[in-house]
Amino acid sequence: MNVELSPKAAEIVAHARSLLEAGGYNSFSYADISARVHISKASIHHHFPSKTELVRVVVARYREEAREGMAALEQQLADPLAELNAYADYWSTCIRGGTSSFCICAMLAMELPTIPSEIADEVRQHFQDLTAWLTTVLKRGKAKGQFHLQGSPAIEAKAFMAAVHGAMLAARGSDDPQTFETLVRLSIDKLTSAA
Repeated sequence: MNVELSPKAAEIVAHARSLLEAGGYNSFSYADISARVHISKASIHHHFPSKTELVRVVVARYREEAREGMAALEQQLADPLAELNAYADYWSTCIRGGTSSFCICAMLAMELPTIPSEIADEVRQHFQDLTAWLTTVLKRGKAKGQFHLQGSPAIEAKAFMAAVHGAMLAARGSDDPQTFETLVRLSIDKLTSAA
């Protein structure tokens, strides 16, 4: 469960999250946050004694949001194909609207060899959470005849997750939000079409 943050700490976390999304752990410093939040670096250290702790909090909160979102999809839709489409639509909307163009855990996964272990552990746990949820969705969809899997649900879940993150990268690389939607729809079509 996330600890309640003061308004200033929440603002610091929000700016750190956008900096992580844009360039990862090694792309920013407390000086960058200080310029955005308009407080001294010492004041940031008062809220978050180290960059490691700040980023760990950001990722822990991100994981909590993701878990809540996945649970809400399952509870509100209770239909595996609709859940997968809603998950894809969430990211399509974020990328198209500019609210979030990249999963911060995917960004941080590229830096796993160089980031502190506390953050790396949170990132790995995010991928475990997402894989577990996708596996469950695919198992239920297979049982309903909605999905035609070529591999086990767990392998197919990892493949779909890789396709989503790869589509984010392709959209960013081509500077075309539509690329994301096109590629993810192709992945969903592959899951729903009979072999």
